Order: sequence, then C-alpha cells, then structure tokens
Amino acid sequence: MFAQVILGSAAYAAEPVMITVSKGFGLTLFASDLGDAKQLALGTNGTLFVGSHKEGIITALVDANQDGRVDKRYIIAKGLHYPEAIAFHDGALYVAEDERILRFVEIESRLRRPGRPKEVYDRLPSNTKKSRRAMHFGPDGRLYIAIGAPCNVCEPEDPFGSIIAINVESGESEQIVSGVRRVGAFDWSVADSELWFSELGRNWMGDNLPPDEINKVETVGSHYGFPYIHATDVIEPAYDKPENLKVVAPQFELPAHVAPLGLHFYRGEQFPERYHNQMFIAENGSWNRSSKVGYQVVMLEIENKKIVKRSTVVSFLDGEFPVARPHSLLTAPDGGMYISDDLKGNVYRLYYKNAPKSQSQDND
Repeated sequence: MFAQVILGSAAYAAEPVMITVSKGFGLTLFASDLGDAKQLALGTNGTLFVGSHKEGIITALVDANQDGRVDKRYIIAKGLHYPEAIAFHDGALYVAEDERILRFVEIESRLRRPGRPKEVYDRLPSNTKKSRRAMHFGPDGRLYIAIGAPCNVCEPEDPFGSIIAINVESGESEQIVSGVRRVGAFDWSVADSELWFSELGRNWMGDNLPPDEINKVETVGSHYGFPYIHATDVIEPAYDKPENLKVVAPQFELPAHVAPLGLHFYRGEQFPERYHNQMFIAENGSWNRSSKVGYQVVMLEIENKKIVKRSTVVSFLDGEFPVARPHSLLTAPDGGMYISDDLKGNVYRLYYKNAPKSQSQDND
C-alpha cells in the first residue's frame, strides 16, 4: 500500500510536487539549496554534514530544536575539488579531495570557524572528476574509501576500481576488494558487521544489461569481475578474463541502470520492526535508458544472510518525470532517515507517522 506526499516550497518553483511513500510513512523537506548534495555524515551531536561533487562545498546542517527541519547551516569548506566523499569519526570530519584526505578536528564545536584542515593521507589517485568515491569508517577504526574506475569499461590501474582501508594515523593502507567498476556506497550489517557494497554496471549494453549489483565481502582481496564479467554472467566483449582469475558473484542483482548510489543499514527503532537492521538502497535513477527506472528508495530484506525481497519505500518518479534523485541515506538521531537529493540539492527526512512520541518529534 502506498500514499502520496505533497511537498511545496521554493525548492520546487511554483508548483507542489507528488512523492509516493509506503503506507504509514511520511516525508518532509529537511533542508534545501545544497547544490548537488551527495554523501551524508552524522556528527556525535546530531550535526548533518553534506558533501558535493560539482559545487565543491561541504555544508553542516543543525536542527537545534529537533523539529525535523534545519535551523542553522554552515559552510565548512568551499572551493574544493569534488569533495563528495565524507566521513565522521571521533569528533572529526574527514573529506576526500583529489589525491588527499583532509581532517577537520573537533568540528561540531567549530562550525562557525572550522579552521584549516590537516592532511592525513595523500596517495589517492587523481582524476576525481570521473572516478567517483564513497567513504566511511569501519568497525575496525580504519577509513574505508571506494575508488571508482575512471571509465565506462577498461582495465583500470590500482587503486582504481577498488575499496581500500586506510589507517589515518600511520598512513598504511590495504586493498579490501578489486574488480569493481563503481561502488555507489557501502555499509556494515548491524547483525554481524559484514561489509556490503553496491556496484553500478557499465553503460551502453542496452536498456536491460547489465544488472546493477549488491555484493558482500567474505574474503579480503577478492575480485568482483570488472571489466571481464558484469553481474553474474554478462561477458564483456572488449576484454578476456584471465584464465586463473576467481570472480565473486553478486549477492543480488538489481535492474540495469537504477544506479544504487546509497546503501545503508537502518539503525533506528522509529520504523516498524520489519525494517530494523535491514538494508536500504537509494536508486539514483537511469540516464541512458529509453524509459526511466530507479529514482526511489527501496528496502532489501535480509534473512539468514541472504537478500530475499526488494520493496519500494519512497518513489520520486512521477511517470517519466523525476522529482528527485536520491543519493545517500543515513539514520537520523530520532530514528527517521535522511535522504540526500543531488538533482535539486535537497535533504529529505523519512519518518514513520505512528511512532511513539518518545521516538519522533513530528507535529504532522
């Protein structure tokens, strides 16, 4: 069952827009005018940080009265080169920019005057305009960063097409996986701390090939097939797979071109129990397909460590008209969920209407 939400604001010109949500859920506009809002990171005190790609800015959003709308905003940095990948850890904000990773210490107490960041790593590959990134701290305390291939299909040089883990104090790094085209996002499951990641398939093989992927890391150093095999068994005509290369098959195949740029395990309790600890995917949407797919947030239900069901929670597609392009997902302090939108520069807040008052501050 689904319901429609009407959002009207300056972010949508003159007309309100229609967004479809699962029954029982509501959606509000948390913040707007954020440029091409990409990855999200949450501070210890509830500050929401937003990265960007083209805009080159990092924004901090504060909901001081906890009413589900931003009250104050601060520009943490500007003039950066494609700073879409950000992470928060031990009071500091980390930003990947070009070949380096920057650290803004004690950032939540310095929002007005963030100060000069310290460079903690300087060996990322360049070409960040085409090689997209995602970044999070892992349960082991290391900073994990996904580095996409700088091409549609090619044999990329390391560390392109991989996920690496960095000790930000020593500078030591380890390649966790390779053979990936573009990791949209990754997260560790709440139940067993296993690392899952989404991967975008190559373009120009038609409307329905190859599927986008959801993968799991069971062995460090595994190869996931790019550019030789896409999804489970789509053979790449331009390159022959090395004879002795062992390829890990995906855990789940998504429709081609939905572009899973967000992957997040829900860590709150506001949503009904069936959503607890489950995987949510932000499908950013198709751009090179004859009819549009994606433009939605879905839940991938996991049972016994296997994905058994995919269901839509929020749809931003009205026919062939995309209202938003969801990019990143994050559990909000009150148990709702933040959704960034790189089409209109918004952050939405998804909430459950019948949540106990102690878990939700909504007045809707």
